[in-house]
Amino acid sequence: MYLGRVVGRLWATIKNENLTGQRFLVVQPVTPELQDRGRPLVCTDATGAGAGELIYWVRAREASYALLPGEVPTDSTVVGIVDSVHVKRS
Repeated sequence: MYLGRVVGRLWATIKNENLTGQRFLVVQPVTPELQDRGRPLVCTDATGAGAGELIYWVRAREASYALLPGEVPTDSTVVGIVDSVHVKRS
């Protein structure tokens, strides 16, 4: 799982029919210290997350499991909304 922050939404009028009804969020990956890491990406949403929320997301095959029983062709899905982050450094 990876941390990210929702920075936007995406609408697609033409898409794979199995994506109909799915929400798309633009997510900025972040480090455990909440610093931006890498480029933003598009994730399907299984949580109802909104703009500015800290979330965690999964990628690869696991991304489609959150949307079962549908067969959604996705590479990344938001699967949780983060309430707080505690980082212990040695």
